[in-house]
Amino acid sequence: MTRTTRHFAVALLLLIATACGTTRPERGRPASPVKSGTGELRTDLDPLTARFPLLAAAVKAEWMSGTLGDDRVPGPSTYWIDAVVTLPEATLAEIDRGTREDTTPPAVVEGLRDRLPGGPYLTGRSLDDAFTTATWSASAYRAKGTDVLVLVARGQ
Repeated sequence: MTRTTRHFAVALLLLIATACGTTRPERGRPASPVKSGTGELRTDLDPLTARFPLLAAAVKAEWMSGTLGDDRVPGPSTYWIDAVVTLPEATLAEIDRGTREDTTPPAVVEGLRDRLPGGPYLTGRSLDDAFTTATWSASAYRAKGTDVLVLVARGQ
């Protein structure tokens, strides 16, 4: 093997290793889309019940919403809603079968974190499915021993 061929082979191997290697987010850039919004804490129920019919019986709610990602990037937007909702026990009893206990608090925006009830939380597919619709995907968490549900949703 000639010296030129060896250099070419090494360069080719480095190129392949670089192309096949795992990529990491650039320093200082988040790994997942950032939630952006107005920062307004809302308490009106109509926008929530229009998107999540099971919240029609809600006693009260505190929630925030906005879009995911960078507003400077063109294209359709993905929306998010984070909500802390008080529901009647009868509604909760219908949907929290098959849940499991989790001590990790739900990942809500900063403006709602101090409004989260203390854990542990009950979570599971039955709760998520109760709030997932054709246009919204949801993760739901019931604060154990309370009538408070935390909803983290993304939709179109």
